[in-house]
Amino acid sequence: MYLNALIHIFNQKIIVKRNDFLKQHDTIDTRIYLIKTGSLKISIYQEDEEQIVRFGYAGDLIVALDSFINDKRSDFMIQAIKKSEVWFADKRDFFNFIYSSKVNTELYIRILEDLVLQQIEREKDLLLISPKERYQRVLHRNPKLFQIIPHKYIANYLRMTPETLSRLKKY
Repeated sequence: MYLNALIHIFNQKIIVKRNDFLKQHDTIDTRIYLIKTGSLKISIYQEDEEQIVRFGYAGDLIVALDSFINDKRSDFMIQAIKKSEVWFADKRDFFNFIYSSKVNTELYIRILEDLVLQQIEREKDLLLISPKERYQRVLHRNPKLFQIIPHKYIANYLRMTPETLSRLKKY
């Protein structure tokens, strides 16, 4: 949707091996990433347990948004689910592009609006008590996720056991 307009600012490449971190817990990260190949997850630890909050795969932008915006340490981690080729832009380069024209600023507003809408949907998912409802909402919204991301990670994202997810998929 908007990646074609942004693609040229992603001028540095990183290869992230499976299970390696792109961003560690309690660090500052002012880069925005474009996933060329592979898949990654954003997670946070709560009560010594990982909680996955977002996935990204080929063609997606991924960022520790709180750290990117405020230049402060973030509890979020970005980790490769499988070997990934990731291109990135530094915050300075990104904002130089965004503020270089009215069209680019409007593009940034659309990106932020998209992120807000995704977050609202995620919050709705988490408020649903029924695992079946959470599963059905995410499946309806993003069926591709179930083809790309291992089910143990999806189960974590949905706040259920892998066994519960497996049972729900049978129906």
